[in-house]
Amino acid sequence: MRYVIFFGLLVVASPSISAASTAERPNIVFFFTDDQTSSTLGCYGHPIVQTPNIDSLAARGVRFQNAFVSQSICWVSRTSILTGLTGRSYGTPDNPEQTREDAARTLYSDLLREHGYRTGFFGKWHAKMPTGYRPADHFDEFEDIFRNPFYKKQPDGSLRHETDLIVDRGIEFVRRQAKDQPFSLNLWFNACHAEDGDRRPGLHFAWPPSADGMYDDVAMPPPRLNDPAIFESLPDCLQTSITRERFFWRWNTAQKYQTNLRAYLRMVSGIDAAIGRLMKALDEAGLADNTIIVYSADNGFHMGNRGLAGKWSHFEESLRVPLIVCDPRVPAEQRGKVTDALALNLDFPATFLDWAGAPVPEHYQGRSLRPIIAGEVPADWRTETFHEHFAVRNRIPAWEGLRSDRFKYARYFDHELEFLYDLQNDPDELVNLAADPAHAATLRAMRERTAAVVAELGGPLSPLRGEFQASTVPHPVASAAATVKPGPDGFVNLFNGKNLNGWAGDPQFWSVEDGALTGQTDGTLKMNQFITWKGSTIRNFDLRVKVKIAAGGNSGLQYRGTPRPDLGLDVVTGYQCDIVADNPKYNGMLYEEKGRRILAHTGERVIVDPDGRPWIVGHMPFQAFAPDEWHEYRVLVEANHHQHWIGGHPIADLIDLDEEGRALEGVLAMQVHAGPAMKVQFKDIRIKHLPDDLPLLRAENHPIPAGSSGVKPQGKLPKNWKPPIFGKPMEANE
Repeated sequence: MRYVIFFGLLVVASPSISAASTAERPNIVFFFTDDQTSSTLGCYGHPIVQTPNIDSLAARGVRFQNAFVSQSICWVSRTSILTGLTGRSYGTPDNPEQTREDAARTLYSDLLREHGYRTGFFGKWHAKMPTGYRPADHFDEFEDIFRNPFYKKQPDGSLRHETDLIVDRGIEFVRRQAKDQPFSLNLWFNACHAEDGDRRPGLHFAWPPSADGMYDDVAMPPPRLNDPAIFESLPDCLQTSITRERFFWRWNTAQKYQTNLRAYLRMVSGIDAAIGRLMKALDEAGLADNTIIVYSADNGFHMGNRGLAGKWSHFEESLRVPLIVCDPRVPAEQRGKVTDALALNLDFPATFLDWAGAPVPEHYQGRSLRPIIAGEVPADWRTETFHEHFAVRNRIPAWEGLRSDRFKYARYFDHELEFLYDLQNDPDELVNLAADPAHAATLRAMRERTAAVVAELGGPLSPLRGEFQASTVPHPVASAAATVKPGPDGFVNLFNGKNLNGWAGDPQFWSVEDGALTGQTDGTLKMNQFITWKGSTIRNFDLRVKVKIAAGGNSGLQYRGTPRPDLGLDVVTGYQCDIVADNPKYNGMLYEEKGRRILAHTGERVIVDPDGRPWIVGHMPFQAFAPDEWHEYRVLVEANHHQHWIGGHPIADLIDLDEEGRALEGVLAMQVHAGPAMKVQFKDIRIKHLPDDLPLLRAENHPIPAGSSGVKPQGKLPKNWKPPIFGKPMEANE
């Protein structure tokens, strides 16, 4: 038996046991998720998420308590598994993210094929391979299934979520499998990755239909490391990096956090349901008893803890991933166990080859997990793991370091920062001991060992080209402007006049015509159809948009809206500035879609009382606006004060004192209305994001005058209906 010592780790150079000579070679199914830290599974202790199939794998297999990735970002983690090398080793110091040709020439799947395995890959590839590289040449069956969007249109016109589509392909692969040939099936999900270009709450984490309705009535606990002081203690390069910018995409308000965390957990449960379907297919094919199932993730995930989002950092929640291995051939007494052995994603290819009885290449930097899964941790097993991050180095702070069972060391080499944590006494990594004289010896030892590992892996990276670019300020005045920077006038252009980039809507109803965002129907539409801006939620804002609506048309500017994927992917509820061609009394009024409905007719000044009843407290001069002409609509929303204009003429003015009924944040959308054929166009769509913390107007400062009339409700009313009068007992108004 021959071994190679590589940065202090014992690396297998040939299989420890010849599986081919001692037993039938097992099939291998590798489920690989995206952006999933280990704490989001039931078997890892999450109190809410429902993952019965994954939990069953853990109950019948081995669960790793200390599994990590060498680099916490999608493509590096995935390429490390394919090549058996860390990012620093498969790249070059000048271009570490790009895989060298020699490193990419032979993947672990090629070695399995050489040893008689049939290989399949379905799902997210996302490996940065050399120009002209053909991933399909390295598998017997290959299909790159990426997100954007998560829901894929099928030949019959239906939509299929990528999680289900990937497993559909896996089931087809299993059903085609010859009984006398082992197989290796890779099902690499895009979930639980957010759709970065779609920041609508809930749809940012688009879940499969199998998880519809789950967790709707469950209050999500806040992030455990939620104390603002934790964020304030971080260095500037972390406070201003993408990890903070994306926090404002998904976690920065209580409502957004609740909506997105529920959606994220639905993604997890959707994966679990799909895994259940694949396991059933294995049973039906008679393959389950000789199929090893592996479940893991490409990196961890910050879910609002420390005031951060995404991954990329040196913290545990970024590096730690789930790892469950269910080998049905393992003796019953070894099943359902939990191991504390340190595991890396680099170990996966060596493990797969070991199971197959194939030699493990000498240059592989991981080690087979097979003996641990069988119940015995080798005496010479690793006691430290090396980690690094250098991808997108000009926007994500680059670092490298070591983690042992007691200490973690990380140095951000472009920023001259060092961190040292005592994981035993400070598992949350809140106290940096790098400047503590009592730990100087530990710091020096880990610093020296890190330098030695870096030298063995390929040496230090070349200096950063240019300056590090901050992605956001730590506390933006308007969080919606954290990503899309406004122009000199404070406005952001939301529509490019060329295509629907940045917008989500059914192309059957929405297009670009004559440089305008155009919605139209032929008169057969049964449900209102929306197109939604995907760039951000909006809170306080000044919206300007030019609108032209044809005679007979009915549309609206939907704002602070709530996406309702339970009703349809592009359905939005919430406030609306109506756009009505043939009824001037409704044109520009304030309406609430699928909510309190008409809040203020055109020309009315209204106060909605704390119980949700709207009262007319004044009027504005009335003016009609002709159809088939361009008019500028303006919507100004400051806290709970709403104002609408058409052509500079005030149309609606409302103060919403209803704490339960009102919305303070949501999405922006436009609408085409069910009913007669219509056409509406929008251009010059601009928004100025106002400060998030504008004060709410309060009832004591805005009393409703006695004698004010109630707003006439929508719908057919009795002939003798009279508006209620404020100040009179309700029974007197009936």
